[in-house]
Amino acid sequence: MTYSLAFTLHLIAAVIWVGGMFFAHMVLRPSAVEKLEPPLRLALWVAVFGRFFFWVWIAVATILTSGYWMIFDVFGGLFGLKALYIEIMHITGLIMSAIYAYIFFIPYQQLKAAVANKEYPTGGALMNKIRLLVTTNLILGMITIIVASGGKYINL
Repeated sequence: MTYSLAFTLHLIAAVIWVGGMFFAHMVLRPSAVEKLEPPLRLALWVAVFGRFFFWVWIAVATILTSGYWMIFDVFGGLFGLKALYIEIMHITGLIMSAIYAYIFFIPYQQLKAAVANKEYPTGGALMNKIRLLVTTNLILGMITIIVASGGKYINL
């Protein structure tokens, strides 16, 4: 894989993941709260997550694969990194990936079961937990984008 291909795939995957979180949090969530009763809103979120998480798995795999390809092929390996901004991207990317895996395997699975069993108060509490975790990942993603786009130029 060439650097330009790895960089392009890395960037596209980050846009899909962070852009999807931004849309869900800033546009879809308030619209769903405004227009839908909790049972319908929770069912909507289960459906939305089912589709979005498929793409997030692809994005995470692409980001990690292309990121490590660039670290080892271009930047001298983990111990050869001379730029703080690359180390920050690496750390935030790993944290974001861990948060996402937790969301997918624990509260999202519980949310699906709660909605299927019509346990809406439980589903609402799980949705709130997911919202807070997605907010955390969105903030980390925005910080990562700022560092990625400006770090080289401000000598991070």
